[in-house]
This record gives sequence, C-alpha cells and structure tokens, in this order.
Amino acid sequence: MAAAVWKGRGLQAVPALGMVTRTRHSAVKSQYDALVIGGGHNGLVAAAYLQKVGVKTAVLERRHVLGGAAVSEEIFPGFHFSRCSYLLSLLRPHICADLELKKHGLKVYMRDPHAFTPMLEDGVRGAPPRSLILGSDLAMNQREIGKFSQKDAKAFPEFVAHLEKLAGAIQPLLDAPPVDIPGLTAGSLKKRLTAAKTLMPIVKCGLKLGKNIPDLYEIITAPIMKILNRWFESEPLIATLATDAVIGAMTSPNNPGSGYVLLHHVMGELEKEKGAWGYVEGGMGGVSKAIASSARSYGADIFTEKDVGQVLVGSDGAATGVVLKDGTEIHSKVVLSNATPYVTFKKLTPQDSLSPDFIKAVDQIDYTSPVTKINVAVDKLPNFLACPTPDGKPGPHHQCSIHLNCESVQVLETAYKEAMNGRPSARPMLEMTIPSVLDPTLAPPGCHVVSLFIQFTPYHVEGREWTDQDREAFADLAFDWVERYAPGFKSSVVGRDVLTPPDLERIFGLTGGNIFHGSMSLDQLYLARPLPSLSDYRSPIKGLYLCGSGAHPGGGVMGSSGWNAALTVMADLKRS
Repeated sequence: MAAAVWKGRGLQAVPALGMVTRTRHSAVKSQYDALVIGGGHNGLVAAAYLQKVGVKTAVLERRHVLGGAAVSEEIFPGFHFSRCSYLLSLLRPHICADLELKKHGLKVYMRDPHAFTPMLEDGVRGAPPRSLILGSDLAMNQREIGKFSQKDAKAFPEFVAHLEKLAGAIQPLLDAPPVDIPGLTAGSLKKRLTAAKTLMPIVKCGLKLGKNIPDLYEIITAPIMKILNRWFESEPLIATLATDAVIGAMTSPNNPGSGYVLLHHVMGELEKEKGAWGYVEGGMGGVSKAIASSARSYGADIFTEKDVGQVLVGSDGAATGVVLKDGTEIHSKVVLSNATPYVTFKKLTPQDSLSPDFIKAVDQIDYTSPVTKINVAVDKLPNFLACPTPDGKPGPHHQCSIHLNCESVQVLETAYKEAMNGRPSARPMLEMTIPSVLDPTLAPPGCHVVSLFIQFTPYHVEGREWTDQDREAFADLAFDWVERYAPGFKSSVVGRDVLTPPDLERIFGLTGGNIFHGSMSLDQLYLARPLPSLSDYRSPIKGLYLCGSGAHPGGGVMGSSGWNAALTVMADLKRS
C-alpha cells in the first residue's frame, strides 16, 4: 500500500477544485464503433479525434477519476495534488487548437524563472549559500551562470539555440506514425507509393537539420555528459542540465542514450515559448478534464469505474469489443488500449490469440523505473538558505523546478549506482515543485502543495518487496535532505503521500512504475516502440490498437500517441 500520512492540525476540507470527478452520464451502450480502454490523456485525445469524424466512441476508465497519470486528486482535506504527472510542456499545440482545450477550461500558469539549484554549502562572509537560477531571460541566465564560470556564461546562449534547433527539427516525427516499412517493401506499386508518403516527416526533419544531422545523431546516441562536458566546465550548471537527461529514466548521465532523454524534455512549448514548462490550474487533471470535455462536446461517451477484464476476440481473430470485470459485454468495430503494452497483451488479451513468440517479445519490453513520487501538504512555504524569504512570501525561485542534491554529476551517478544495486539512493536526486505558489486553487490560504519527484529507487528493495516501513524510512530520508536546504520544512508537513514504483504501478497501471509506459531507451524509440512489430499502433489482433505512451513517440503529457493512433484507426476504418 502507498503510505499516506495526515496530521490535520485543524485544517478543514474545502470544495474540490480542478478535480475530474465521477462521470454523471448515460448508461453504457452495448455497441459502439470504437472503445478506448483507459481514460488517460492519450486515450481521451484518441476518443476526441475519432468522435469528431463521426466514429461513435466510448472511453472506459478503471478508476473513479479520469486522467490516468495526468490526474488531480484531493489526497488531504483542502489540498489538491497532481498526484503523478505534475508539469505541462509537451502537449502538442495542434491538439490544443484542434480540440479547443482553452475553450474547454484548460488554463496554464507559465513559470519564469523555471530552474533553481541551491548549493549545500556555507556562505562566504555571512552571505547565503550560492544558487543557480535559470529562466527565459538569457542575460539573467548569463549573470547567474557567471557566478560559477564566465566561460560557461558566454557559451550558454549558443547551447540553448543549438538544442532548440535539434528539438525543433524532430517535431514532424512526433505528429505522424513512424515510416511504414512493410508498405514500402512489399505489395503493389500503388501501395508502395502510398507508403512512401510516410517518409515525409523524416524528409522534413532532415531538411530542417541540414548540416546539423550529425549533431542530432550524436545527442540521440551519446551519453549527455559527452555533450555537456564539451560545452561547459561548472558542475552546478552541468548537473542541473543533466537532471533533464535522467528524469524518469533509470539511467546515468554517463550512459549512452541519456542525451535523447534531455532532448525529449526540451522539445515542448507553452504559449509559443520553446522549452517552457508550466502548472495547469487545478492540477494536471485539468488537462484531462479539458480533453474529456472536448470529446464529450463531439458526442463521445466517457465513463469512470468501468474496469475492463478482457478484450473480446472473435472466431476470425479480430477484436469485437470488451468484457468488463462485472461481466458486462460491450461490442465495437475497433478497440484502442491506452494501457501499457504489457497490460494490454499480458492481462487484457486472451493469450491463446497471440503467438508464443509475440508474448515472449512483450515480456522483454523494459519498464524499469527509478521514481518515487511524494506529494506533500505543508502549512508554510519552504525557506531556502540559498535564497531566504523570512517573511513567508513566495520568491521567484519558488515557482521553479527546484533541484536538490544536484550540485554535481557525481552525486547523480552515485545515486544511480545505488539503485542499480537494489538500494534506494542514500543521497537521492530530488526535483521539488510548489505549484500552489502560482495556482491558489490547490491549497488552503497560507498552505501549499509540494511535489517531490525523487530518483533513484528500485522496484524491489534488495530483492524484496517494499514495506510500509521502507516507504516511511525513505520519505524520512528525503525530508532530511530537503531540511538541509530549507530548515523548518519537516515541521511544516501536515500530510504526505508516498508512491514508490510498485505504488505507481498499482494505482495508475504504470507497469514497473515507469511514467513513460516503457523506457525511452534507444531500443524502444520510433520504429522499435514498443516493439518493431507494434510501431504502427496495430496489434496482431485485427482491430486492436495501442494508443498510449507505450507507442510512438512515447512518454510525457504529449497527446501524440493518441492522435497518431486515431489517424491509424480512421485510415483502417475507411479502407474497411
């Protein structure tokens, strides 16, 4: 069980804000054109696009709230948390526009500055410890970086422009299914010419990159340290940038492929600002709520507390609908699964409908997760030694992603190695966010919600399952580290919700606790996501599709997997 501890202290519950509540909707029909298993953001995006073109669609969500990992929950009275996913950037702009998400209630608070790395050191001559703050103002960034290295300060604007060029070039690859290799290599000339159109995103990517094609290849395949060490010399800057190369991934900045993880996290935008991340009003459930509202406006049926037991497969080997765990059968022409590939093919699909070789391949997909998420209710704002705010009022740094234990890459490397040896990190990497600094709907007056996204923790503790004692001990350890940067933090805590990798799996259906529905490693990207035979969203079962983050282009609250899957389904329905 996840450890949730509440110390009320007289705080009263307030009405839920920004929550996606139980659906009050008509009864489930016995027949639809399309069924979507799981009400995560990708499933909702797929449903909205299908319904928009007249495909009668229903979404079936297991939990009492919509959103999957992009969900808001009132864990403690009056405190509303983005319980799993906690920041928005990657959601594709065309999806926001097509589905009119702002009209349907989506509101985002922009953050500037966006990164704060305090040092754990003694100040000089009574001054506070040093810190590094980064934002959209390049001149301010250079002043901040200059505290550690003038050389790095001078190089930083060029580095940002370089990353933006690479990230911008791969945008076409996100908004389309991967290249249709079978179509290009077999069949009639007409079919091959049709399949050739799927090469266009790669052509566009190459044209945008031009002479930078080798640079993209390098950052996708290299350890991020190879790149960062070439650009910079100061540890606080390098370590701060390196956190984006390992966030959510069981990898080290010194491992090949960590460069792509960084690129994945800078390829988004908010309000046309490249690489920006923001807080959704009411929590991340606000994204899912807006997408669901859009889908309903087109006529989609969306249900919570509808737990799918199995995909129905007809005698011809095609999907014919689903059966709920309560025995209710719902039939459809197609079924889209927003669950992970493992859940889809090992738990929801009849095993005798799949070949042993395919099942064996599914078993090999990597879902390793390093993440423990702790949601914390506090009765006062953290006061950091490196940037004191004794009056209790938020400073610019409070709206940032606050990087603790990130002064050097060696700290990150040691934390990673401990987890790889089966032990939670003794000095873990902590990314703290305090969205209530910008969004007053999340906590009672004077109080705040704090998110701690922590690495590295293994799925098993030295070969055994996590116990409540393990969870509490690790949470205490994490809080001890926060206390060193912000004395008084521990005494401000009125409640905490501790989610280890097994908890993330059990509550949100994230196999292995992996927030991306499968590792974003080089062997599980693009044509190989989640497997080479599944990269076009179609499964071996005719009429059964993947639409979640386990499919291309992968994790993050992006919506592209749902969009691309919907395109694939539309094309197949048109042909049939």
